[in-house]
Amino acid sequence: MTYRAALNDIRFALNAIVGAGRLAETERYADATPELVDQIVEEAGRFTTEVLAPLNTVGDRQGSHLKDGKVVTPDGWADAYRQFWEGGWNGVAAPAAHGGMGLPILLQMAVSEMMTSANMAFGLCPLLTQGAIHALEAHGTDEQKERYLGKLVTGEWTGTMNLTEPQAGSDVGALTTKAEPAGDGTYKITGTKIYITYGDHEMAENIIHLVLARLPDAPLGTRGISLFLVPKYLLNEDGTPGTRNALRPLSLEKKLGIHASPTCVMSYEGATGFLVGEENQGMKAMFTMMNDARLGVGTQGVGIMERAFQQALAYAQERKQGKPVGKQHAQKEMVPIIEHADVRRTLLHMKALTMAARGLCYDTALHADLSMAAATEEERAAAKARVELLTPVAKSWSTDKGVEVASLGIQVHGGMGFIEETGAAQHLRDARIAPIYEGTNGIQALDLVARKLPMQMGGVVRAYLEEVVETADALRATNAPHLVTIADRLKTATEQLGRATMWIGQKLASGEIEDALAGATPYQSAFGTVAGGFYLAKGVLAAHKAGDESPTAQTALQLARFYAEQELPHTEGYCAAAMSGADLVGVTAEQLAS
Repeated sequence: MTYRAALNDIRFALNAIVGAGRLAETERYADATPELVDQIVEEAGRFTTEVLAPLNTVGDRQGSHLKDGKVVTPDGWADAYRQFWEGGWNGVAAPAAHGGMGLPILLQMAVSEMMTSANMAFGLCPLLTQGAIHALEAHGTDEQKERYLGKLVTGEWTGTMNLTEPQAGSDVGALTTKAEPAGDGTYKITGTKIYITYGDHEMAENIIHLVLARLPDAPLGTRGISLFLVPKYLLNEDGTPGTRNALRPLSLEKKLGIHASPTCVMSYEGATGFLVGEENQGMKAMFTMMNDARLGVGTQGVGIMERAFQQALAYAQERKQGKPVGKQHAQKEMVPIIEHADVRRTLLHMKALTMAARGLCYDTALHADLSMAAATEEERAAAKARVELLTPVAKSWSTDKGVEVASLGIQVHGGMGFIEETGAAQHLRDARIAPIYEGTNGIQALDLVARKLPMQMGGVVRAYLEEVVETADALRATNAPHLVTIADRLKTATEQLGRATMWIGQKLASGEIEDALAGATPYQSAFGTVAGGFYLAKGVLAAHKAGDESPTAQTALQLARFYAEQELPHTEGYCAAAMSGADLVGVTAEQLAS
């Protein structure tokens, strides 16, 4: 199925839902005019549609493989990557001082969404590189920035993140990779890392690994972890790649999806590394990279939803089956399945979730930009707090819904969706990793409940919910019938979420932590559901105020109506589950096995 970038929906999300135009009013992003943003979105749509999308099926079927100790990517991959970095796509939001465009993170997320829709396995490579850029920019020495950032920003070199080991998954503190001082300011890194995305490949002339390891006599747990820069090729004095470092890919993981993305088991055999940041402060540096990646992964959820929806819509318009209700005898020929009400309902469901998640991820990115660009320190601090609150929700809710929408896409195809030939199954296989990596969605829920809700004594989440209610009130004030209905559903769901939020806050305050954590995942689902309705409502309110009656705005209204009627009512059930308490999950392994 041919993919085409969803430019109208992306523009609507940027402009009507999150108000991207306000960034051009800041000093930092003065160059990000609406005209420039639109041009970049348009060109990114062309590149992803024409260059990356045709390789998606090729990559899935061929996969990457290991040959003579080197990773070989699928046909066309290296040429597409060359076009990617030559086009400047890796540096959209990277610092101008190191060759990037210095444009908003929000714009980078829009580009990343299109890349995922076109080819998720390809888009993983720049996602990790961009995280490495931010980590080095925040924590690297001046020399490290000078020697490495320029090539990472252009994309001529790629970056990786090396956390996981066979015995240390989500519990990063259990890692055992060693870093021995070499006596010359460098370190010898020894150990094995698993699940390293693009840990080796031939597309770039160098790969810059960021590796977590332990110094001798370091404290136990995460307090004793340091971060090291370990290049595939050590640099010559002139900054060009020189001697091959003592590291190699041992094998590639055989995965459910994203076959073209080489997921490597990496062996570090006394490789030369350089300390990034302070000793035993590696998690602080790595979290800079991980938080960027979490928003990026949430946006992957949006991208895979868009691709699955497009394919399902095309199939529903082509596949003929059955006759319209009440006309079985009068009509001789079968009709396209999109003429059946339940198929249209499923497609509306898919598109509504896609636009809702798009709004959530884009708003998180917008506030990441405002945390650096807003005019006052107070505004910057408020934006930063909003990002911290929304990041676990953007990552988890968007990726959970990505899996759901990809599954619905298969359902629209019927039996043909279960056949690999149509390509619908690939989207589900690819989507399934996103709720797992960069911190499982369960961990995101624990983070939301235990760390983010208590921020500023609950002030951050309270301010967010108040903004949702303000939007609902503004919708109701229009007196437009459909908007009033959306407003009432949104306000009811927000009140339900508010009560669950207060209950969790009381449990945390009283020390009944297990009661709060036991319902963290359903609470996160409730939060995401309300947030999705909020962003759809913001879009239709903005369109109403502007008198926008374009087809895109009319579709946005239909999506917001559908979401308010079909999705927001789930909030009540999620909130009830969130307040069930720890006793409900008080079961032993023996009981589960009996």
